[in-house]
Amino acid sequence: MSVPPVQKTVPPVQKTVQSQILSRLEEAFAPHYLMVENESHKHNVPPGAESHFKLVVVSDQFVDARPVDRHRQVYQLLTKERQEGVHALALHLYTPAEWEQVRRVPDSPDCASKPRQ
Repeated sequence: MSVPPVQKTVPPVQKTVQSQILSRLEEAFAPHYLMVENESHKHNVPPGAESHFKLVVVSDQFVDARPVDRHRQVYQLLTKERQEGVHALALHLYTPAEWEQVRRVPDSPDCASKPRQ
């Protein structure tokens, strides 16, 4: 009598909020440059939180779009993440020509309500 092979079940890999945001932005904007930084540690949130992000997106899709329209596009794309706990998005959205002029990621301040260590 033969023994059937053991089947292993591997739990699905839990994607981080940061990786979800990164994937969605890559798919939607085909960016020339993309940075998604979890800045939750700069705020008064529990350790390991994923609630505050800085995004830098350089895309051809922003050409001829006003800054407010660029922000609307990103907020609409990330509706699910915002409904599920993303509290703040610092958006830095550029066309390739604008990025050539700037070429740096803006610094973010610590939150005023973050406890001092």
